[in-house]
Amino acid sequence: MKYPYLPKLLFLLLFLCAGFTGAFAQTGSLSGQVVDEKNQGMPGVTVLIEGTSLGNSTNSDGTYSIQNVPAGPHTLITSFVGFNSQRIPVTVVAGQNTAVTGITLGENTTLLNEAVVVGYGTQRRQDVTGSVVAISSKDFVQGQVTNPEQLIQGKIAGVSITSGGGAPGSGSTVRIRGNSSLNANNDPLYVIDGVPVDKDGISGSSNPLSLINPNDIETVTVLKDASATAIYGNRAANGVILITTKKGLQGEKLTVNVSSQTSVSRRANTYDVLTAQEYTDLVRTKGSASQIARLGTASTDWQSEIFRTAATYDNNVSLTGSVKNVPFRVSYGNLYQDGIVITNNLKRNTGSVSLSPVLFDNHLRIDVNAKGSQVTNRFIDNGQVGNAVLYDPTKPVRGSESQFAPFGGYFQYLQPDGIPVGLAPGNPVAALNNTNNVSDVKRLIGNVQFDYKIHGVEGLRANLNLGTDIARGDGNTTNSSQDFGNYNPKAIGNANLSGRYTQFNQKKDMRLLESYLAYARQLGGTKFDVQGGYSYQDFVNKGDNFLAFRSDRTTLFNPEDKLTVPGYYSKLVLVSFFGRATVNVKDRYLLTATWRNDNTSRFRKGVRSGQFPAVGLGWRIKGEEFLANNAAISELKLRLGWGRTGQQDIGGVYDYLPRYSLSNGSGQVQLGNGTTTTLRPSGYNRDLTWETTTTWNAGLDYGFLDNRVSGSIDVYERTSRDLLAQINVPAGGNLTNQLNANIGSLRNRGIEFNINGSPVRSADWNWDLNFNVAYNENEITDLGSQKEGFVGYSVGGIPGNTGSFIQLNTIGAASSSFFVRKQVYDSNGRPLEGVYVDQNGDGIINPNDNYLYKQPAPKAVLGFSSNVAYKQLNLSFLLRSNVGNYTYNATAANLANLTNAQGSTAFLINIPSDINNTGFTTQQFFSDYYIQNASFLRCENITLGYNVGKIFSEKANLRLSAAVQNAFLVTKYEGVDPEISGGIDNNFYPRARTFTFGLNLGI
Repeated sequence: MKYPYLPKLLFLLLFLCAGFTGAFAQTGSLSGQVVDEKNQGMPGVTVLIEGTSLGNSTNSDGTYSIQNVPAGPHTLITSFVGFNSQRIPVTVVAGQNTAVTGITLGENTTLLNEAVVVGYGTQRRQDVTGSVVAISSKDFVQGQVTNPEQLIQGKIAGVSITSGGGAPGSGSTVRIRGNSSLNANNDPLYVIDGVPVDKDGISGSSNPLSLINPNDIETVTVLKDASATAIYGNRAANGVILITTKKGLQGEKLTVNVSSQTSVSRRANTYDVLTAQEYTDLVRTKGSASQIARLGTASTDWQSEIFRTAATYDNNVSLTGSVKNVPFRVSYGNLYQDGIVITNNLKRNTGSVSLSPVLFDNHLRIDVNAKGSQVTNRFIDNGQVGNAVLYDPTKPVRGSESQFAPFGGYFQYLQPDGIPVGLAPGNPVAALNNTNNVSDVKRLIGNVQFDYKIHGVEGLRANLNLGTDIARGDGNTTNSSQDFGNYNPKAIGNANLSGRYTQFNQKKDMRLLESYLAYARQLGGTKFDVQGGYSYQDFVNKGDNFLAFRSDRTTLFNPEDKLTVPGYYSKLVLVSFFGRATVNVKDRYLLTATWRNDNTSRFRKGVRSGQFPAVGLGWRIKGEEFLANNAAISELKLRLGWGRTGQQDIGGVYDYLPRYSLSNGSGQVQLGNGTTTTLRPSGYNRDLTWETTTTWNAGLDYGFLDNRVSGSIDVYERTSRDLLAQINVPAGGNLTNQLNANIGSLRNRGIEFNINGSPVRSADWNWDLNFNVAYNENEITDLGSQKEGFVGYSVGGIPGNTGSFIQLNTIGAASSSFFVRKQVYDSNGRPLEGVYVDQNGDGIINPNDNYLYKQPAPKAVLGFSSNVAYKQLNLSFLLRSNVGNYTYNATAANLANLTNAQGSTAFLINIPSDINNTGFTTQQFFSDYYIQNASFLRCENITLGYNVGKIFSEKANLRLSAAVQNAFLVTKYEGVDPEISGGIDNNFYPRARTFTFGLNLGI
């Protein structure tokens, strides 16, 4: 990959940095102290010289010092979140220090002048017309946080974040105002320091965001409605999350920050299965003679055997300051995290660099950001969690018989000749220890952004942003020759014939070039800001296709085989033009108009261009004369927005093109003594085009009693049309049975409420509260023209019943609604096996009697947090809740029956304790009995912190903390965890309960 413009830009940057470091020869310095209304020093206050980027932040006692200030008169601006800013005139004498006295900040939590990050720039909070929520580092979720999205979990109304389980770095499902598509990507767009990053992940990483160090993040801003997101056009239908990392300030003295956390994790819950004694009693009571003969004498808790107490070590160091008027921040982080399942771990090393020089008399600002990471994983097969649930508890972990020697001494189900029993499950402890599934992933996200205030034209500036996102993923899986699941019957006397070795790699490169012009002026009482720009972004995805080895890594399965077959390659290009205009009349009447034209290479010419406009209106009622002097109402603003965004992320890059693909495996043909790989035509749809989402949003921002109480209310309707989805194709119609196409529409409607309160503010006590709730209704309103009798598209495969599905996408219901049979119960409330309601009255129970029942997505998502501080001590907690979500307990549906206790005549398997509630003898996959209420209340985090204060001769500040995550869970759900993305509970890796002890040292 070549970047012909980079050498010139780097030369320019070096030249400018070298040529302007002496621009402040005639300078002096400023120093002073900032105090609150009680004359207490205020730490962390931003102190800036107006019209420059010179500044600093106050120390723990409120003192500050700014070096290299040009001699002459200036205005000093002090600001701190929750307090009124101050403007103080000062005169600096060359070569001398000027002491500034009398800076007192009074409380004011309206935050009207706070800068909020939006697409391609910032806006004053009072000027924002869209639904935008910003969370800063002081409000982030505490404790052991591995992935950035965990920082805001439960903090923002309408943002649902569900982790994929308890594995280190496990991926999360992030939904902003529900799903807007059926099969296209429903994830939000992530923009890190101005770089829209690849959100599809990289092989070898379960979560692309786990490659980012949360300790480097300063703010997370969520853009929820189309008025706020349309500036990003084609990828903004599911919202936008803007991540801004920490940076240095001009004139800031060098500070060193060191943080270290040690965590201990244990499983918080287990699958409820029969104990060895309960299982033995059941088999002896209801089993056959052959089953009874298969019982062992051991008493093994297989879940206890595979789970462990796991440790995590998270260490970070950063240096922040300004050298020769070049603000900088560099950081390094090291994370080692063991999973609670044996053999599972994650190791991460991260580094970041940011430089922000300001040149040409403050006309040119350059922001250089680079974030690199290397992550190594040892994964586990979640199926072994399921095997620990079903494995016979009367069998030992290890057997003393010689027949188990080829399997490392682990007990396994064997025939008399030592060959594994067909279809028998493997010993989960052995499977985990005999499998080494590892990956090594590297990622670099970087950009250099030039923002130039054009000389001679006040208010006009040009911005150029050049960025890249480079990721490399490599990995392999080695199943040792002792692995039960990869045993070769011909291996007797030759262990090297058993086992398996597979490998993979993937290379992903993203290049970004964005530029825009912006012009801002004020004419009387009217302020306006217009901008227009261009964006080019391409994504290259390539890698090798490897064949499998035996575990010794030296010999192929077949001597004629080659190491690889031809690799894969794809390239996606996005070209866009965008513009935005904002108008502010008398700080009361607000208008934001946005437009973006996107062109994607995913669609053919003629349909690849999409237009995405948006309009936002705001009326700041507090600014009107009848409320201007009202002391009770400190803020009141009405917002109304409309906009259209797009979706083209369907997965395939060339789905509109007729093409051929390699047919490996079953597609190979025998020619002579060997096989030949052939080409086969692939299905395609040349009419594939944009999915579009139209959103209406009305909001009210409010604040009372000097914003001691503040928050917002939003109502919205979001309709997606021309849904990108996989549809069934008649046999012979298009060389495939399913095809991507545009069909139908889907609608989300909802309301969001957020309230912040500060019931106590005093010299010693402070108490802050937040409560947020969001209610969302999702409904499929159209699926296009279909044949008579069509009920919808089946989704949600059932474990244990290959080819069957438990969910349905159909008109008039929420996406992925459960499609089941209505269970009949006896007078004691016990389900009757095989007895269901005959919905159509034809006297036959079959799929025609299935009905829609509940949905996996929650109807309401709630969050509540509290932070109480007394002097140097503070206590905080976070509660999260989902209401109205249901989960299919696939583990119970598949295993909790008597017949399943004997998988064959040669082995037994355990039964979930739900058998005591049903007494089922056979599997009842489609019973609505297994669609269980998964609403919950979870205490996500409790943190106790203590600020020790100055140590080491007043040269450093120390803070200590202790936290517990996943402290408790309240739910009616009978499985191991109710919070299951997608709503099907099978082989779920349980979330841990984690205790964290940390220290933070600032020097």
